[in-house]
Amino acid sequence: MTVSGGAQIAAEVSAPRGAGAAGASSMALPRRKLQGLVAATITPMTENGEINISVIGQYVDYLVKEQGVKNIFVNGTTGEGLSLTIQERQQLAEEWVTQGKNKLDQIIIHVGALCLKESQELAQHAAAIGADGIAVIAPFFLKPSNKDALIAFLKEVAAAAPTVPFYYYHIPPLTGIKICAEELLNGIQAQIPTFQGLKFSDTNLLDFGQCVDQNGSRQFDLLFGVDEQLLSALIMGATGAVGSTYNYLGKRTNQMLEAFERQDLPLALKYQFNIQRFINFVVKLGFGIAQTKAIMTLVSGIPMGPPRLPLQSASQEFTDKAEEKLKSLESSFLF
Repeated sequence: MTVSGGAQIAAEVSAPRGAGAAGASSMALPRRKLQGLVAATITPMTENGEINISVIGQYVDYLVKEQGVKNIFVNGTTGEGLSLTIQERQQLAEEWVTQGKNKLDQIIIHVGALCLKESQELAQHAAAIGADGIAVIAPFFLKPSNKDALIAFLKEVAAAAPTVPFYYYHIPPLTGIKICAEELLNGIQAQIPTFQGLKFSDTNLLDFGQCVDQNGSRQFDLLFGVDEQLLSALIMGATGAVGSTYNYLGKRTNQMLEAFERQDLPLALKYQFNIQRFINFVVKLGFGIAQTKAIMTLVSGIPMGPPRLPLQSASQEFTDKAEEKLKSLESSFLF
């Protein structure tokens, strides 16, 4: 199926997962398009703050069967990746790949770190376990000062997994790095042959639009990361989306995508506005990773546990109000 404007949403037939590191010195594998919704996964934790991999199999089944989401982005911002140890990140990546086998279409592992060597270690591990792609955030403590410095860092990480599709995770509101994604894309594949695209988590639609315009031959996956603005990005040419709300609003967002694919823009807009009402409501209450965990526990019935310090758990008041708002919007979701 093809979205108006040329952005394909349906997943394409692809090579099997798991060929990763075995051919690290050989030619890169045929690339697959990463399209449609990609859930930025939450890291389940026990009440004492340890990772809880025992529920990941249930989590995979929930995403596929209840939300219709078959692509995931592991150990990113929503997954508290940079609050986890290297060993925890590897353990989680292994469990997601194991549990997702023959159920999920694509598993992208975020391997970004402040330390280049750690990021390379994570990239090698992701390749070895058969991840479908890796993503890297820009280092944001000692920051790259310009495009060339950022690409030099990304190039070294990508080289550690030379057969694995590589994505840049662009999220300037958190990194403070203001290098435009459009500027980064210009000529990047000459520097990073495995470069596949980017996760664009910014509200700067001018920058995103220029990425799409520059990507006229459609060789890159341009994945939008601001859930409440997804319809705008689709109109501009986004090929997919990565977000936290697709964990529990994936079914509704897929309905919006389907309406958009049918070129029923008024119906797609109704879905987007409905989703925005919920997001706007929880943002006003105070919305972050802890609150995402609380909502996911509420909606899915799978215990996500608390966030890791320094984040604080969501209040019961927040959870109660979010539940009430979801119930109030359910009838309008059904139209």
